[in-house]
Amino acid sequence: MDDTYDHIVVGAGTAGCALAYQLSRESTNRVLLLEAGGRDSHPMIHIPLGFAFLMKHKDINWCYQTEPEPELQNRRIDWPRGRVLGGCSSINGMVHIRGQREDFDHWASLGNRGWSYDELLPYFKHHEHNAKGSNRYRGVGGPLWVDEVPCQFDMSALFVKAAIDEGLAFNEDFNGATEDGVGYFQVNIKRGRRQSTAVAYLKPIRKRTNLTVQTHALTTRVLFEDDRAVGVSYRHTRRGGGSVTARCKGEVILCGGAINSPQLLELSGIGDQARLASGGVAVKQHLPGVGENLQDHLTVNICQGLKGINTYYEEVKPLRFLENLLQYIFARRGMLAFPSAQVGAFFRTDPQVERPDAQIHFAPAAGEYNDKGTMVTVPGTTATVCYLRPSSRGSVHIQSDDPTQHPAICANYLSSENDRQHLIAGVKKTRAIFASPVLEKHRTSELLPGDNVQSDEEILDYIRREAVSVYHPVGTCKMGNDGMAVVDDRLRVRGVSGLRIADASVMPTILSGNTNAACIVIADKCADMILEDRRS
Repeated sequence: MDDTYDHIVVGAGTAGCALAYQLSRESTNRVLLLEAGGRDSHPMIHIPLGFAFLMKHKDINWCYQTEPEPELQNRRIDWPRGRVLGGCSSINGMVHIRGQREDFDHWASLGNRGWSYDELLPYFKHHEHNAKGSNRYRGVGGPLWVDEVPCQFDMSALFVKAAIDEGLAFNEDFNGATEDGVGYFQVNIKRGRRQSTAVAYLKPIRKRTNLTVQTHALTTRVLFEDDRAVGVSYRHTRRGGGSVTARCKGEVILCGGAINSPQLLELSGIGDQARLASGGVAVKQHLPGVGENLQDHLTVNICQGLKGINTYYEEVKPLRFLENLLQYIFARRGMLAFPSAQVGAFFRTDPQVERPDAQIHFAPAAGEYNDKGTMVTVPGTTATVCYLRPSSRGSVHIQSDDPTQHPAICANYLSSENDRQHLIAGVKKTRAIFASPVLEKHRTSELLPGDNVQSDEEILDYIRREAVSVYHPVGTCKMGNDGMAVVDDRLRVRGVSGLRIADASVMPTILSGNTNAACIVIADKCADMILEDRRS
């Protein structure tokens, strides 16, 4: 089967849905959107607290793992990635954070024109509908709903007070003038339902006749004529796996994310020529930066035992859970309407640091494994802390020319002393918040890491044993103009034409916070550049 389109978007995830929405607004543009996974029909996708059931669900999740991490006791770290319409926005924690002004200004300082904070702020405002209304930083009228969490637990307010007692300022809006301080997260939840980009961008336009969406379509390579991308080859994984060719008159845009986009480039012959040759792939374009520069946030839990205050422990007891279920069914409220974290904090791990370099995700819940290896809730609460600007760098590379084989992911967590020291400091600060007099009457023993862990060496050992990913991988097809850059500042893949990338892989450096909102902005800006170039 052969068909021809104006644009082919590979990956209907966070960025891909937003990009297809923008490109197909012009009725003369025929757009094909390819997704390796299926439709977002699983009910747990749309119930906010259902994210906890999706982390290992192989039908809607790539269920990646890293290679054994040398600095984490050779553990393989789980990297869930969405394989479903909406991608990671269909399985993430729904926290809406843009990042710090300086993050984007740094991108621009590297020579990426048009990527400063002031230049991107209109995109952030344009894509959202903020339930609190518009101001200098917030937008209304956009496709993506941004709201606050109603009916907070009392423990959430106490944690905010404890953080203020420890010296943090209250921050009403992490996406406003500054990210600094403690406050309540904004979330992508609308009236108790997840707002993925599949819901916000794709669902309203499914009747556009110029947009074709193919699910269960695994793209195996980009097709070239000379040095121009002219289409893709993909397999229908639910229709016998037959190969399909789709051609385009305009451009192919990869939106597979920090793992799948470099994988597809290498499968298509774009990458380090020696690596490609060893994997049996014919070289189309030597780009040594493909798959390099991998960055991610590593996080570790601080779990505090509690008494005399409500947490998830009480809410999941049979009768109370039934009440929560009924409340959600009839009012879309209660525990089931909560995101992964309700409260956030951004702080400095060292007074000499100019801006916040650590983040806390807080939830009034704690758990431990029982004798059967099953996680059960316990009376307590959790603050998970990560260092926001790690200097450790990893890689993602294919292991063969088989597109169904997962690539090798080497995060190289904690490979720098800088990262180790800052994360230790983050643990200490989080513990200090839990030690505040504000929590005196409710505090019991520390569940994790435990009172026996006190010295820096003991804290680092705990981190090595227990730290996990925050699921923010970026940077593997970085934007720039140096020898390791994969795309230029218009997101065009270097050395070829007709091929762009619009996802987290193009970020030259990781953001100081969650990455979902910025991925949407990257897609929006990419669409504008594509349409500008087409008109000119």
